[in-house]
Amino acid sequence: MKTLVILRALGLGDLLTAVPALRALARAYPDHRRVLAAPRSLAPLVALIGAVDGLEDTAPLAPLSPVLRGASLAVNLHGCGPQSHRVLLDSRPQQMISYRNPAVPESAGGPKWCEEEHERVRWCRLLEESGIPADPDDLELRDPPPAPPEIRGATLIHPGAASPARRWPPGRWAAVARAERRKGRRVLLTGSADEVHLAREIAREAGLPPRAVLAGRTDLAALAALVAGAGRVLSGDTGIAHLATALRTPSVVLFGPTSPDRWGPPPERPWHRVLWRGTTGDPHAGRPDPGLLAIQVAEVLAALEELPERAAV
Repeated sequence: MKTLVILRALGLGDLLTAVPALRALARAYPDHRRVLAAPRSLAPLVALIGAVDGLEDTAPLAPLSPVLRGASLAVNLHGCGPQSHRVLLDSRPQQMISYRNPAVPESAGGPKWCEEEHERVRWCRLLEESGIPADPDDLELRDPPPAPPEIRGATLIHPGAASPARRWPPGRWAAVARAERRKGRRVLLTGSADEVHLAREIAREAGLPPRAVLAGRTDLAALAALVAGAGRVLSGDTGIAHLATALRTPSVVLFGPTSPDRWGPPPERPWHRVLWRGTTGDPHAGRPDPGLLAIQVAEVLAALEELPERAAV
């Protein structure tokens, strides 16, 4: 069987914004074995995406596994090169689909990269201009296994993010959690193992019981089940926001240094609310972005009240 290698060796949100392109490739190459080159931690999503046959553990810009050498086709959904182009070319594929980069002559036939473009649209356009129909709205995941009944309808608050620039202050998250609890909603705090301390700090300040802290206790499969079963998700611009979009869970997303026009949920879906001050900055800065800090607790609470009930989505 022919092999199709797809490079997207990034994080959770990056993979979810590539789902429409992955589905398009599955439709275009049903007779190929489609292998996603991505970190092993994302493997639980493969079954929910339903467009690839397997995942080969790949670190960002690291050489591909020897088992992927000589593929019939390689597709770069990782970036515009040159490094990511060379990662694929070093594996000697028979053909490569990618954006063109002047430093990589083999990419000369690809379309031009556009910086100001939503990630979902970006990768669908790459395929469209390569003769492969793609729909940026084909982004929803299959339903994961159900979460425990006590999760149904809960408010999930995910206070962490990869960089300080995208982290809203803990005291403000705690104020939102207190307000949600006063309204009779169950509040749960999610996060990675590195964010357990942050989640516990917020829980203490909000008066939540220790069992409300799920940070560090869920793998990606369990997190998907939590999001699918929750009543609403509140987070910054990070992976769980894309998971809420892909699972049709009402959400409020706080944006700071990056634009929702590039990373936000589809604007025509009223069950997602975006808060953003309209200015961009350094997403890797070591302190919270000024635009993110300008978002006040009252605005977040108002956005939460505008969300429809889960059953209405």
